[in-house]
Amino acid sequence: MKLKTLQDLFVHEVQDLHSAETQLLKALPKMAKAANHEQLRAGFEEHLEQTKQHVVRLEKIAEMCGKKATGHRCKAMEGLILEGSEMIGEDAEEHVRDAGLIGAAQRVEHYEIAGYGTARALAESLGYEDAVDLLTETLEEEKATDRKLTELAESAINAEAAEISPDGN
Repeated sequence: MKLKTLQDLFVHEVQDLHSAETQLLKALPKMAKAANHEQLRAGFEEHLEQTKQHVVRLEKIAEMCGKKATGHRCKAMEGLILEGSEMIGEDAEEHVRDAGLIGAAQRVEHYEIAGYGTARALAESLGYEDAVDLLTETLEEEKATDRKLTELAESAINAEAAEISPDGN
């Protein structure tokens, strides 16, 4: 797709986010399965349900523009998910792996926050009020997920991981 106009760029951003969210739909169940801490597992499962709604919203936005949400592969999310997969495969103590999973998940959230913020700014410039509303809703959910991950890390998981001595006991 050649990017001639701001609308072209907006559609490109929506397609990128759609690809990212679709990839995340496949990764979140694996992250939930790998999580030891019950709240972390539940958080991943909750975010999976939100992510399904994010995909639906992006499809609505693309449809508003007369385009499809598919057609672009988000290589950044591909890399972030690969890093998360590597964390799952590490030979790690359960609490340490959970701390690593939070880090991987927050990298994903920060990427999404940047992407949704950019798409929302473009939608505002183009006067796409309905798209702005949908993007804002998702952006706020992504920010809330990031805050929950930080709270869980700071209130429990990092402290549990810190209790593990260098010899693994």
